[in-house]
Amino acid sequence: MRQLAKFSISVREEDFVLHLEDDSGEKMDFAASPEQLDAVIDALDELLSENEEDLFEVDAEDDGETYQKPLG
Repeated sequence: MRQLAKFSISVREEDFVLHLEDDSGEKMDFAASPEQLDAVIDALDELLSENEEDLFEVDAEDDGETYQKPLG
């Protein structure tokens, strides 16, 4: 399985373009409607919310919590 190395999103007139690059430098672009992009955002938010403590180290601070991806 390829590993995502970089991504960016650009705006076009009526949609968005997701620019994905894997760790070998191969790039792929995908057009996405606003509705599709919202669905991806919602799915990621739900997945991360359900697995937050397993995926990220949580440091409690006076002004809130800080989330950091564990190393290794």
